[in-house]
Amino acid sequence: MTQLHNKNLSVLAAVRTAVLLLILLVGLAGVSLAYEVNKSAVVLLITKGADGKDLATGTASVIKPDGTLLTNYHVLVDAVSVDAIFADGTVVPVKGILKVDRQKDFSLLKLGGGIYSTLELGDSDQLGVFDYVAALGYPSRSVQKGPDSWQGLLLRSHGFVLGTHRQAYPDFSFIYATTPFSPGFSGGPLFDKDNKVIGVATLEGQSINLALPINHVKPFLNESRLITFDELREQDKTSMEAIYYRGNFALYGLEDPEKAIGLFRQALSLDPDFALAHYDMAVAYRKQGKLDLCIAEYEKVLAIRPGFPSALSNLGGQYFRQGKTEKAAELFRKAIDVYPNFIQALSNLGATLNKLGQTDAAVSHLEKALALNPEFAVSYYNLGNSFFAAKRFGMAREAYDAAVRQGIDFLSLHWKLFEINKREGKNKEALAELRTILRLDPQNESARQKLAELEKP
Repeated sequence: MTQLHNKNLSVLAAVRTAVLLLILLVGLAGVSLAYEVNKSAVVLLITKGADGKDLATGTASVIKPDGTLLTNYHVLVDAVSVDAIFADGTVVPVKGILKVDRQKDFSLLKLGGGIYSTLELGDSDQLGVFDYVAALGYPSRSVQKGPDSWQGLLLRSHGFVLGTHRQAYPDFSFIYATTPFSPGFSGGPLFDKDNKVIGVATLEGQSINLALPINHVKPFLNESRLITFDELREQDKTSMEAIYYRGNFALYGLEDPEKAIGLFRQALSLDPDFALAHYDMAVAYRKQGKLDLCIAEYEKVLAIRPGFPSALSNLGGQYFRQGKTEKAAELFRKAIDVYPNFIQALSNLGATLNKLGQTDAAVSHLEKALALNPEFAVSYYNLGNSFFAAKRFGMAREAYDAAVRQGIDFLSLHWKLFEINKREGKNKEALAELRTILRLDPQNESARQKLAELEKP
């Protein structure tokens, strides 16, 4: 079994290494050249609200020489005006809106006169699993107001495709990628290895970043009728998606789950089967510690969209915390069936299988998660637990040490490292672990007793 696991890990690690080599060979010079070519056609968006205050930031791509911009719809919610700021500091007001698609979360905007540099569009249908992809965007943390205008730092990130899968809606899919999208990347371009735009950055998360495939946008590139931001705001008064995005901002931007829940309920009053509103309502209830209500909302999501991978995994996580490990394992498996490279679900299933005593199966899933993302810290901890249960203490130590290097500081991890060190007669290391335990839990009487015993001459 171990040999097979190591083989799987090696194959996946080789894929990741190949992607990194592609960055180097296609190359660092090529990446630098692509950045220079692209930066004149990727803009920072600053939106203003009805009170005249700056509302939000986002990223957009110039995709036609006449000044047609592509970004996310959610960047525009409640905006009365939008400015596009180019890398050289030029500020161009957005004249109006050519197209919005609230479900797919994209919009086409029109800049004022002039001829603009553009990005080349690719074919997202040709994108495959483990293909190299890069993103460009203006992270919100880098955006500052200068003496004359806003300024931001345009950053490029790299990764590879994990798959193309449906999410909350049954009739279209998103590109799932390891390429990091920082807050502020919303609406920015996702490029393939040929430096063609194949997606629109839509959602960022831990080891999971979603982009809308560019082929969903292409049928609307010749739209010509402009609407104003006032007209959009009037339409959005009765738009469940607009209400949902306000709730989304309240939840993740303002960290106000109570306000978010009120807005999600308002959206659901327009459509009780609005899966995304149920999904984020579950997150809001979890933040409030109302776990029964959280579970109920995830179950509603899955009744509407049985193949929503994030909802499957998140509900599994809630059942795991309640000790319902068999039910949790079933949900994680379903999530992986839909999305085979779902890093969180692979790691969560590994942790669950550890609880069920199925350590060989756990190792297989955890090693795959780490091959896909070697920085997914909790997977090292879970892998250490697998090896510890199998009495493979040397491998357990390696996994735990890797978890610590990645920032994991769990009490249980240090207890197990203490046991391993004591078993191997490494008293100095065992003492260090006990002191760490007491740092984390100063009232831990068992650690105090063991420390006193080991410190005896």
